[in-house]
Amino acid sequence: MTGRPSGRPRTAASRVTVPWVRTRLRTAPGAAAALALLVAVTAFLAAALPPTLDRYDEEGVRRALEAAGPTRTGVQIQTSDADLYLSDEPWEDRLSRDRVEGPFAKLLTLPGRALPLEVDQSSAGVRTTRPLEAPDRYLSQPDGVAPVFHLVAQGGVAAHSRLTQGRLPRGPEDPGPEAAALEAAVTTETAATLNIRVGSVVHLPRAEGDPLAVRVTGLVAPREPDGAYWSTLPGLVRPHRMVTQGPVPSQYWAGALLLAPDAGPALLGTPGAPARYWTLAPDLTALQGRDLRDLTSSVASMEGGPLLERVTATVSPHLDVSTDLDDVLGGHEGLRSAIGPLVAVAAFGTGTVAAVVLCMAGGLAAERRRAELTLLRARGASLRGLAGRLLAETAVVAVPAAALGLLAARLAVGTGRPLQSAAAAGAVALVAALALPLRALAVHRAVGVHTGREDVVRARPSKGRLVAEVTLLAVAAGAVLTLRTRGTSADGDPTGDELVSSAPVLVAVIAALVLVRLYPLPLRGLARPARRMQGVVGPLSLARAGRADGSTVLPLLALLTALTTAAFGGSVLAGVTDARERAAVFAVGADARVDNLDEGAADVEERVRRAPGVEDVTPVKVSYNALAGNQRVSLAGVEPDAYAALSGRLDDGAFDADTLEADGEDAVPALGSPALAERFGDDPFPVILDDGDSFTAQVVAVRPWTPALGADDFLVVDGSALRAGLEPPTGLLVTGDHPDAAALKKAAGGDAHVRLRSDVVAATVESPLQTGAERVYAAAVAAGAGYAALALLLTLLRAAPERAALLARLRTMGLTRAQGRRLLILESLPQALLAAVGGALTAWAAIRLLAPGIDLTTVAVASGAPDAGRALLRADQVSLLVPALAVVALTVGVAAAQAWWSGRRGAVRELRAGDAR
Repeated sequence: MTGRPSGRPRTAASRVTVPWVRTRLRTAPGAAAALALLVAVTAFLAAALPPTLDRYDEEGVRRALEAAGPTRTGVQIQTSDADLYLSDEPWEDRLSRDRVEGPFAKLLTLPGRALPLEVDQSSAGVRTTRPLEAPDRYLSQPDGVAPVFHLVAQGGVAAHSRLTQGRLPRGPEDPGPEAAALEAAVTTETAATLNIRVGSVVHLPRAEGDPLAVRVTGLVAPREPDGAYWSTLPGLVRPHRMVTQGPVPSQYWAGALLLAPDAGPALLGTPGAPARYWTLAPDLTALQGRDLRDLTSSVASMEGGPLLERVTATVSPHLDVSTDLDDVLGGHEGLRSAIGPLVAVAAFGTGTVAAVVLCMAGGLAAERRRAELTLLRARGASLRGLAGRLLAETAVVAVPAAALGLLAARLAVGTGRPLQSAAAAGAVALVAALALPLRALAVHRAVGVHTGREDVVRARPSKGRLVAEVTLLAVAAGAVLTLRTRGTSADGDPTGDELVSSAPVLVAVIAALVLVRLYPLPLRGLARPARRMQGVVGPLSLARAGRADGSTVLPLLALLTALTTAAFGGSVLAGVTDARERAAVFAVGADARVDNLDEGAADVEERVRRAPGVEDVTPVKVSYNALAGNQRVSLAGVEPDAYAALSGRLDDGAFDADTLEADGEDAVPALGSPALAERFGDDPFPVILDDGDSFTAQVVAVRPWTPALGADDFLVVDGSALRAGLEPPTGLLVTGDHPDAAALKKAAGGDAHVRLRSDVVAATVESPLQTGAERVYAAAVAAGAGYAALALLLTLLRAAPERAALLARLRTMGLTRAQGRRLLILESLPQALLAAVGGALTAWAAIRLLAPGIDLTTVAVASGAPDAGRALLRADQVSLLVPALAVVALTVGVAAAQAWWSGRRGAVRELRAGDAR
């Protein structure tokens, strides 16, 4: 800053400079503290978002891998038959313990950091690849079919299990194919299921000669039965129930016998096609969502790339590598790509509101110091010097506050994505620091003391502003069109397209600009009629509203963007809740469902009806193996009136009860699925039930879903058309508020199975990514509401000194306190109503415009949930109206509070001469 020389000699006292920043902070500590608090909170929110999303992503990856289980996530390496047939060395040497454990240590180090492995849960050994039948009669045989076994010589059994009986097996004296007998251990579950004890002998076929006797020497209990060591290969922990192929399926058991690690060569004497194998277990605790691409690339390389070449060089050129880990990761990546762009919409909206509020805070400070800055410019201060000192003044507050918010975010949320968090907090500090200097530069470009009226009625937008508004309109139209046609996805990019994600914000910006241009029109039209009104409050409040500051773009933009973000986020949350409720209805068919009822149970319907929380009970008789013509379908017999009432109450599959009533003469009217209706049309067709009952049916109504049977091919008929009627029912559909599962099961008795719709709703979420998206939107709604309230308060505080002085002057002319209160309220209402009505309409329009491109199904329900149709975004009335009404209520409250406070302070202080307003 420069000044003109005074002509007086410079002395030591005149060379003393007053520090600008320290003086300003001491002069207005409250304003500095308020700015620091705003910057700290905003920086906290901005810095917390990246690690929060990273944490949800990481938890989502782990949840997906845990749900898939070691069978799908483990990498299985196994030699093929060619490893033996094309080898020049003896086969016994190829299957020896050294040839298994030697490559194992190298295989564990090959993937490196890209695919971290859990060494303790990885395993290696020799196993038969074909099952061997054991005809011993003492073994469990469910349908008279002998069980089958795999012989497994896997290392590390002693370290991964606890010996409960006997001892661990020893290797044979002759480990070759001519071994006379083998020793084995089995797990306790295998022993209990197949009637095996210590000392039992299992006889398995040899390739030639007498059966191979395998003596069980011990029972072991796995320390981690669900770990990768025991679960990657099937049948190690417990036998599996298998089914034979053929016209009459029969069940049999398939288990495993655990041999000594050095017994591998003995398997050559069996027809089980022995092979070496290695299972590599990924370390789930070391996997992170941000490393998903590297992890996927490493798995692909292991299956068919450079890593596979290194594996074959280490083990054998004749091997197979298989894993479903790439499919599991691909499913998570698809979920992230679908949810990420939707979360970006909320982030863009809240970030825009926060930036506008920070600019408003700087504008408020510039307006309160207008006289000071005008005087400095009149006394020779340069724009560069003035802007530099204002920047230093705000930076010394904003930068430490942003750093504090960043530190709080890292401590509260996590340490993921440090660069993104630091960049977000730095952007907040930059906006907060530049808002005041840039506003001062815009206002004080020219040196002047007096300025003309800048009220909203006389303000005339410039041509440059018109060009900017048209450009924004074109960009917003392009974003809306792109989102409607392509959706929120961006070719698999989990972060989404920035232009598409900002579509709701752009709609709010365009609405704010349009409303700013339209707002003066009604004020000009009402100015002349208002002069003829009786009393002074009405005309004066309207005149005051017209003389409000013309720079209303930022406040209105902040309010509209905040209201749009809050309503948009609230509608997303409401849509997610509705989609889950709908999926639960499709899964259960009512508020609760009781199945597997005992045929001999009497009065079960009445007992269930008397259970707590039950309002109504609809009995159904279901047959899942009925034949319609030559097609197998599901059929339900119902009581038409009660079932029609239930269907209508659920708003799905509703029909007229009269159309389903059977008269006992013609074909039985049936409610059918679209596939059956297309096949049979209006023609009657025979129906045969699994109990031998038969009748002729005719589809009279078509519904895509029905409560009793879901959305599969189904028929619903009048229960009176069945030979035995509805007695006894096979299931009960229960409606009521919060039915109790335990009470329903007790009332139904026996082995009844109870399902509650509320439990199914909770089970529709499969990934932390889904719950994380909900929480982000809930935080966006809360932040949007908070910033809207702050923007409104900043707008009212900007005019507070002038209003206080006006009330003081008017009281000297006889204005009462009640009239002063009404004056401030009526003066504030036009802009508040404009923001409230405009915000609600803008949010409604944005939702209607963008709904076709936003699919909430991925966020709402799990991939395996019943198909309840696509969950689209719909405007939620509560989310639209509550924020808008809150704006009006807050405006009225602040105006009333200001009038009350001004009355308590008195008029002397406000009327002192020389005060700058």
